[in-house]
Amino acid sequence: MTSARPSPTTGLPSLAQLRALLAVADAGGFGEAAAELGVSQSTLSEAISKLEALAGRPLLRRGRGGTQPTPAGERMLTHARAAVQAAGDALLAAQEDTQLRGILRVASFRSTATHLLPPALAAFRAQHPGVTVRLLDGETEGGGQNLVRRGQADAAIVIEENWGDLRLTPLVMDEYLFVSPARRGAHPVTPDDLRGPLLLAPGANACNLRVMGYLRRYGVQPQEVTEIGEDSVILGMVAHGLGVSVMPRLALEPLPDGLVALPLPERLMRPLALATLPHRANLPVIRAFTDALLAALHRPQAPAPDPAAALPGGASLLH
Repeated sequence: MTSARPSPTTGLPSLAQLRALLAVADAGGFGEAAAELGVSQSTLSEAISKLEALAGRPLLRRGRGGTQPTPAGERMLTHARAAVQAAGDALLAAQEDTQLRGILRVASFRSTATHLLPPALAAFRAQHPGVTVRLLDGETEGGGQNLVRRGQADAAIVIEENWGDLRLTPLVMDEYLFVSPARRGAHPVTPDDLRGPLLLAPGANACNLRVMGYLRRYGVQPQEVTEIGEDSVILGMVAHGLGVSVMPRLALEPLPDGLVALPLPERLMRPLALATLPHRANLPVIRAFTDALLAALHRPQAPAPDPAAALPGGASLLH
């Protein structure tokens, strides 16, 4: 009795096929994905065709706006990311702490990438020259926390929230300040000062949602806010008397001439944390980066608020 041979379209997808699907879905086109993977478009198309044969249905759809996943492709993407990530993590887990290799992707706000990360990255590179760190924009794609969830970032600096699916390592408390022309003086900020004209960065990211939630308590509505994409443009306009703003302290360092930054009527803080997936947090490369970041933040040269911004009860900035 002979056993039936499996059909060419049965079996499990290869990691190469899953990587091809992820690359095309993320890049939005075959040409961009082929360049990212360093393969020809024909090789990429063949991998996708074989994967679609295994799935028994189309996974990608070409259109005027680029190549997008079909509903079946969308469902497969989550599992494809997990499978590709797990395969890579198996090798990462086997590394020795003193001989780390590979790529570490870190998502960050612009302000934290400017003031918090450089000392940590310098120390991390000195200790682990075989690891390449890629910085990602943590203010797009739903925030750095979602990049971590989707496997597109290994770690992200985020505003700490009650997320049960992420491991959050507390970093610093960063205070939001009222920014106005220097000629206003340093007298305390009142609720009336918040009525503007108010200039804020755009987008429904965690930082802006936190600020708008605060402002609504003082009767400020979204339609009263003018959104401007660049912090430097906002500060330039404020310096010339065209409005006021609310920004995190780290985004204001160093404060440009012609401006004053003062505590809000009620203090508003953003607790910054490093987010990772719980099952990946102890991978040697992620653990080493977390340790380097914490060590850099506790050094004397790490950014710190002036005495006026001390937390209630004398709490430390770093925790």
